[in-house]
Amino acid sequence: MLADPLPESGTLELLLWILRLRRRMRVSGASMIPTLAEDDEVLVDTRAYANRFPNVGEIVVAHRPDRRNVVLVKRVTEVRPNGRILLLGDNPAASTDSLEFGPITLEHLIGKVTSRFA
Repeated sequence: MLADPLPESGTLELLLWILRLRRRMRVSGASMIPTLAEDDEVLVDTRAYANRFPNVGEIVVAHRPDRRNVVLVKRVTEVRPNGRILLLGDNPAASTDSLEFGPITLEHLIGKVTSRFA
């Protein structure tokens, strides 16, 4: 399920980054092609899920549940009633995602990708 293309960082997003309300991260790997390519940089709202679950279609940054030192950029494809969240890459042939490690919980989420850093 591909959503609209990720917007480029505008003035507001850049201001939020300067104010440390966004975190800048670099994508590694090809799992999110065509939306994001390796070495693309994104801005992440680390407070986005403080009071809510993600919506289906949002791109998130999360800790891999079985290897917490691994950080993933994936798309939310399902939020189950029990609070478990399924993440998939946009490029299934190159993605390690919930099909391998299962659904995650809210505590694994780092934040919501808000824009491509430009």
